Amino acid sequence: MNIDDAVIKRILEICEAKKSSICEISLKAGMSPSNIYALIKKRTKNLKVNTVQRFCEGAGITLAEFFTNKLFENIEPEF
Repeated sequence: MNIDDAVIKRILEICEAKKSSICEISLKAGMSPSNIYALIKKRTKNLKVNTVQRFCEGAGITLAEFFTNKLFENIEPEF
């Protein structure tokens, strides 16, 4: 699994756990939901950590909590 796929799965996992939509969490973070939807639909090629961080703020978790997950244990390097 590559990093983008792991981030997408983790975002969806957090939404489910929080019983919130991407839209709700994004708006709580003061960002446009379209940033996250573009990532999920793979329209964005360059994942930005600050986008993930803002999503985390809206979800009420830290960036460390986001990345402390089995999804990120065996990431395939991209060259």
